[in-house]
Amino acid sequence: MSSDPTAAEITRKAKSNLAFALRCVPADRRRHLVSFYAFCRVIDDLADDLELPLEEKKKGLAGWKEIFSNNTTNVDLGLVDLQSDILKVRDLYEIPSDYLTNVIEGCQMDLQPQRFETWQDLQEYTYRVASSVGLVCLPLFAADASRSHEYAVALGHALQLTNILRDIGEDLSNGDRIYVPLHDLRRFEYTENDLIERVYDERFITFMNDQADRCEELYAKATKLLPAEDHKALLAPRVMHRIYHTLLQQMRADNFRVFDRRYRLSKLQKVSLLIKERFFG
Repeated sequence: MSSDPTAAEITRKAKSNLAFALRCVPADRRRHLVSFYAFCRVIDDLADDLELPLEEKKKGLAGWKEIFSNNTTNVDLGLVDLQSDILKVRDLYEIPSDYLTNVIEGCQMDLQPQRFETWQDLQEYTYRVASSVGLVCLPLFAADASRSHEYAVALGHALQLTNILRDIGEDLSNGDRIYVPLHDLRRFEYTENDLIERVYDERFITFMNDQADRCEELYAKATKLLPAEDHKALLAPRVMHRIYHTLLQQMRADNFRVFDRRYRLSKLQKVSLLIKERFFG
C-alpha cells in the first residue's frame, strides 16, 4: 500500500482560503475539486521548498508537466494516486491540458527571483497561477466554462494581485522575490532597493494604494462578468472574492504594514463571509 498522503489529507492540512471555500461545494463535486486543490498544493510546495536543490525542483516540475503530455503517471514523482486522480478529472470534465500545465509553468517562474516591469508583464504570471486555476475549476463547479471564462480570468488576476500585496514582506525574505510592477514603483519615486530595504514611508503607502485601486477595478470587473446563470454554481469563487476583498480592505485601513505583519482572517470571519455570500450574495 502506498504511503503517499491522499488528496484529502493534503487539503485537510492546508489552511488556505481556497481550501476553506471548497467547503461550500456540493459533496458530489467536492472530491474532484479536492484532487485538483491537492495537485496545486503539491506543485506550489515543490517550487517553494527552501531545502530542495534547484535542479531537483526543476526536475520535479518538469515531471509533473510530462504526465499531461504523456497521459500516464510517473512513479519517480511519488503521489501516483494523485497523478492518476488529476488525469481522470481532466478527462472527465474535458479540461484542456494547457490550463493544468499553465499552473506548473507559473510555479516554474518562481524558481528564480522574479522581476516584472509592467502590469501587463505581471499578468502573464497571475494568469498562470490564478486565472488558470479558476478556468480548471469552472466545469468542476458545474458552471458553463465558456460563459464564465472571462469572469474566472478577471477574478484570478484580482485574487493573485491581492495575494502579492499581502505577501510582499514574505516574498522578499524568500530570495528577494518582487512581484509588483517595477514601472509602478518608479512612478512614485520608490526604488527596487527601497523595497528590498523595506522602506516604509508615504511613497510606499501611495504606491500600495495605487495597486489596491487596480485590485478594486478587477474585483468590480469580475462582478460585472459573473453570469447570472452560473451565480449559484460559482458560490466558492464568490466566497473567495469576499475573503480576499476583505483582506484588501483590511490592509488599506492599516496603511499596508506588510513588512512586519501578515494579514489574515479568522475562521469565524471566513464563516461569516461564507454565510453572507450564500444567503445574501
